[in-house]
Formats: sequence, structure tokens, C-alpha cells
Amino acid sequence: MKRVASVGECMIELSSEGDHWRMGFAGDTLNTLWGIKAILGGEASASYVTAFGDDRFSQDQIAFLADNGINAASSPVLPGARPGLYAITLDGAERSFTYWRGDAAARRLADDPAKLEESLRDRHLIYFSGITLAILEAPARKNLLTAISAARANGGMIAFDPNYRPRLWPSPEAAREAMRQAMALSDIALPTLADEQALFGDADADATAARLQAAGVKEFAIKDGADPALVGDGGTPNVVAAERVERPVDTTGAGDAFNAGYLAAILCGLPPREAARKGHLTAAAVVGVRGALAPHPLLRAAFSGA
Repeated sequence: MKRVASVGECMIELSSEGDHWRMGFAGDTLNTLWGIKAILGGEASASYVTAFGDDRFSQDQIAFLADNGINAASSPVLPGARPGLYAITLDGAERSFTYWRGDAAARRLADDPAKLEESLRDRHLIYFSGITLAILEAPARKNLLTAISAARANGGMIAFDPNYRPRLWPSPEAAREAMRQAMALSDIALPTLADEQALFGDADADATAARLQAAGVKEFAIKDGADPALVGDGGTPNVVAAERVERPVDTTGAGDAFNAGYLAAILCGLPPREAARKGHLTAAAVVGVRGALAPHPLLRAAFSGA
């Protein structure tokens, strides 16, 4: 069984359906773990590493995760804390977000180094993102990177999606430095081209690939929405075409779903180029439904090409 941990923030998600709103739970690193668990099923032990409040919504989060085969590892429950919230509004299939997360419990997920180390111990794969880094204060961010470094030294594979969100950072310089530190600890990088262009000024995917290779990142898949991904594994990068979606419904979580398909494929022993093809298949499935979390059977079928 593959032991997978994903580190980040599970938020309350509000998505509109006409004049009505539906409530669920989501967040970039949770979305990816959800997809990995959906694809691998009983072949994976999935742990979400975060911090929870002790309110009703936090209790519902923990129950929701457990009902879908995801445990909370040693994530702390903090008295008086509560989860963050975001709302999705759609213009056609394109989405925009409004967030309420300033005092979210997840901002304290790395305050206890011992619990964090316990949550990350003996994992085949640990996944985190730039959003994970951005919500943490500097001492907690250092705790997280230290724990990830230790897990990697003990044989864990580390995957990182920079997922740059400017509003979460005090400055681009702070974001760039944190991203560089995270990349130095990562075995697999899963950036999005638009984010890399915004933060590092990359002209195109080839420029991003060259920068990653110069930084020592051997394996990467550079996503570009509905356009092809650029995939590298130590040699000349390969272009892998995306899946065409005839009637996109909601692009929320598409990049996270790509990451899920890619990482699930790597855990199954597939090479990076084939993993990227699987990532495109799972991303296309998520674009066809509302919200960030597609049903498990749909993701399994998409991954298998059914």
C-alpha cells in the first residue's frame, strides 16, 4: 500500500447554482489528495495534514474526509479555531474566488513540529503547494520545510506545486525565496506556466523548464490549462497534449486534478510522459463537473481511459 500525505488547508467551499449556493469542502492540496485516493482506492493510505478548529464545521470536515477514505494523521485540533471559507462565482466555465481565511486553523498546521513530523513519517509521497507555504508565518514555514526535508532524507518522495497566489504573500521577493527553498527539497515539480510567468517572468514553458533544471529539479510537468504540458525527467523535455473538453462546466480544481492523475501514475510506476497523459485525463473529468471535487468513480474511469 502506498502511504500518501498531503499538507495544506481544507476550506469550506461555497459554489453557486443559479440563485442557490452549495456548501462543500475543498482546497488545492486536498483536491489533489482526493484525486489520488479516488484513483488508487485501497492501494493507497491517504492522510491530510493540516490543523482543525473545534467548531461544528471543523468536525464536519474531519467526518467528510473519513467518509471518503482520508484520515487526518496527527493534525492538531485547536480550541476556538475554525476553517477558512471561499466562494466560487462563474462566468461560463471560468471561475473567480472570494476568500475569508485570515484566522483559519490551517495557518497553524506547522506550529507543533513534533505532531508535524509524526504526520509525515514513513510516507511514500508527500505533496504540498505554494499556498501551503503562503498561509504560514515564517517560523511555521521553516518548521514545515524542516519536516519535509527530514521525511525526504528518510526515503519519502516530495512533490510540490508552486501555485502562486500574490494576495497571500507580503511581496513577490518573499514568495520567490520560499518557492526556491521548496523546490530544493522536491523530487517532482508541478507548476502552472501562468504562475511562473507572474512570479519569475518566464517567457514560456521552455524558460520555466530551463530554470527548474538549473535549480536541480529533475522531474517536472509544467501545466498550461487546455494547452499541452511540458514534461521533463532529466533529458530533453517532452510536450504532452491536453484532453479536449467539448462542454466545459467549471475549471475549478483542474490543475489539482492533473496533479492527482500525474502523481497516482508515478506511484503506479508509469514514466513521467505517460503520467502527464493521465493527468490530462483526470483534469478533463473535473472540468466537466461543478466544484473542485469530482466523484471518485468518475476520476477512476477517467484515469483508466474508460
